[in-house]
Order: sequence, then structure tokens, then C-alpha cells
Amino acid sequence: MSTDLVTGLTSGSDFDPLDDASSWWGGQKNRSRPTMPPDPAAIRRQLAWRRAITGVLAEPDQIRVVFQPIADLARGTVAGYETLARIDVPVPGIGDRLSPDQWFGAAEENGLGPALEGVVIARALTRLDDLPPNAFLTVNVSPHLLGTPELDEAFASVPELSRVVVELTEHVAFGDLESITTETRRLRSAGALIAVDDAGSGYAGLQQILELRPQLVKLDRALVAGADRDPARAALAELLGQFAGRLDAWLLAEGIETDGELATFCRMGVPLGQGWLLGRPADEMRPLADDVRARVLAETSRVAVTDAIASVMMSKVTVTTADRCDDTTPTPAQAPSDPLVVVDRSGSPITMVAPDPRDGVMRKLPVSLRVLASDAADDVLLRALTRPAEHRFDPVVCTDSWGQVIGIALVDELTRHVVGARSADH
Repeated sequence: MSTDLVTGLTSGSDFDPLDDASSWWGGQKNRSRPTMPPDPAAIRRQLAWRRAITGVLAEPDQIRVVFQPIADLARGTVAGYETLARIDVPVPGIGDRLSPDQWFGAAEENGLGPALEGVVIARALTRLDDLPPNAFLTVNVSPHLLGTPELDEAFASVPELSRVVVELTEHVAFGDLESITTETRRLRSAGALIAVDDAGSGYAGLQQILELRPQLVKLDRALVAGADRDPARAALAELLGQFAGRLDAWLLAEGIETDGELATFCRMGVPLGQGWLLGRPADEMRPLADDVRARVLAETSRVAVTDAIASVMMSKVTVTTADRCDDTTPTPAQAPSDPLVVVDRSGSPITMVAPDPRDGVMRKLPVSLRVLASDAADDVLLRALTRPAEHRFDPVVCTDSWGQVIGIALVDELTRHVVGARSADH
């Protein structure tokens, strides 16, 4: 691209690079291998976008900031709000109602990404005083833009960031993870929390989460959609939740749109949820609607009282480490009176001494299924009965949200509980 063309794109004037034929043809005389001429349509699109973006930056009031609630799934209240940008300015030759992703993508292509994100963040932070008590405000940031003057200025526009969650989006590659980690430390020192968006897809790899140690991990919508109908999808979401718990982070299920999805993540004990079922973006920071709050509390109560496997769990269990237990199979006389679960150094169960389902005698058995104590009893029963035949009726090991063993459940007791609950419902 010629110098004249670049000047035309950056000046904001009425200069039209397409009218200056010498900007390309003249340059061919000094080239041993001629290049392809610029695409006129592409140039006009880029020029249209640049003029629109610079116009919005000159008049930031054209950027509308809206807030989508993030629900506390245990209490049925709002835990925080995600800030989203809406720009309804038409772009000639492109369209009238363009998505935020289109605006931010075009800004990035034109070298105006930091400026546009900085303006949106600054506008969002002016609303901190509107936050309800005990709620946080999330602002979206492209990781590679952290540390740019525009973003630094935006974050410095408020005295401190104690109620702000900086959400690292995954629309582009993280880039230099070391420098991003340095920048997130700076934000933390100012009081901010860090969140990672779209965990489970794109560039949100487990290694990046491990290095950044965010306080909030957002499940990608692809893992949330249909989780109530797809056990494999739900299992992967559960694994990410356990991983987040080990890092002392909250898990947020993003994009909850159906009652089934809400029920599934309530059963899993996921602490936070977001999506159109719980609340749509609005100009004001609104509480959950009464019917939404009632729905969340109903699911939470149902899980806690009737559905959770904890209701049939044997909690009188001894937990010991492998180095304190020999590998010999205990005889009935040597077997402990209470179930015994052997764990490795990280606390993960590796074997147990429990009642053998065939005769009730205490024997060493493998750990073929480990679940959360908050998991739904009928889901656990289904998973237990789909194990290989030789392990189908082995006891199920139950853990808390941190992965620590707190008990076991016998499959026959679990079956009686599920059948009894279904009979009561009918």
C-alpha cells in the first residue's frame, strides 16, 4: 500500500485513494516484480470503517453501555453485571446495525483497537457508583491490549478497582503470556479481579488459566448449550469446574437459555450463571426478575433436599494416604468396620475398602466412579450403571467442590432413593 494511500486512510479527510492512479501505477516502474493493485472495494470498506470509528471516538456518547446480570445460583440474587457496548451508528456501505464484534474487529484492523476499548472501559467505570451492594462489574479487555496507554488511562480514571472484574476475552490469541501476567498483577494490585472468558474453547487453554490464576472462569457457551441432554458436555464442564476450584476460582456458566441448562448447572453446584434466561442486557443495573429468582431458588432447593447424592451418602468414612496402607487385600477379620478410602498426595481417591456389592463383605475395590456430593442422584445412578459390568455396582466415591473425599454411596441405596423419589413425584 502506498504512502499516499496510508495518508488518506489516517487523515480523516475527503481524500479518495482510488482517484490517485499514480499511487500504485507509478510505483510499478521501480519494481522488478510488479505487485497486484489494491482492491478498490476493500479500500472503500476500510476507509468507511475508519471514518465511522474516528467519529465515534470523537463523540463517545454514541457508545451505549448496557449491563447483563450475573446470578448467584445459590442465593437467587445478582452477584455482578457484565458491561457490554452497543454502537448503533450506521457505517455507509457496510450496514446500519452492526454487532460489537464487527466494530471492535474493524478498530483492530485500523490500529484503533486500544482507543475504542479504552473509551468503552472508561464509560463503564463511570457507572461504578450505580452498583448494588456486594456486586461486581466486569469489563471486557483484549489480552494483547493490556498495558497500552489507552487502557492504562481508562483504568486510572477511577481511584481504585476493588469492585471491578477484568475479563480477558478470547477473540484473539493471548500472545505474550508473560507480559499479560505482569499486567494482570498490576491490575490486581489496584484491587481488580481477573476473569478468563470462553474457557474450554479457542485460546483459553488450561495452561493459560494455570499461569494467570484468574478469580473467575467463564465456561464457553458451547459447553453450556444442551448440557442437560449431553452427559459428555456436562462432564467436561464439571471437570473445568473442579479445575477452577483447585485454583480458588469461581466458575460461571455463560449463556444459560433453558430451564434444563439451569437445572443442570444448579445440580453441579456451579456458583454463578449468566444468560438470557436469567436476564438480558439493559441500560440499568436491574435485579433478577421475581419469576427468575423463584426459578433459581426452586432448582437450588430441589437439588439440596431431594436430588443430591449427598442424601444417601455414607459420611462415616476413613480417608488415608497410600503410604499408610499396604497393597494386600484385607481378610474379613482384618477389614475396617467403616469404609476406607485411599488417596494420593493430591487427595484424589485411588482405591477403597468398602462393602462388596456381591456379599456385603468389606474388600478392597477400585474407584471406578467419583462424583460431587451435590450431583443429582439420578444422574449418578445412570453413570454408575453404565460402567463395565464387573464394576457396575461398586460403591461411588463422593467429594466436595474442592475434590476432597467426604463419603461413599452404595448403588443399591442410590437405586432405592431414586426410585422412591420418582414414585413420590407421581
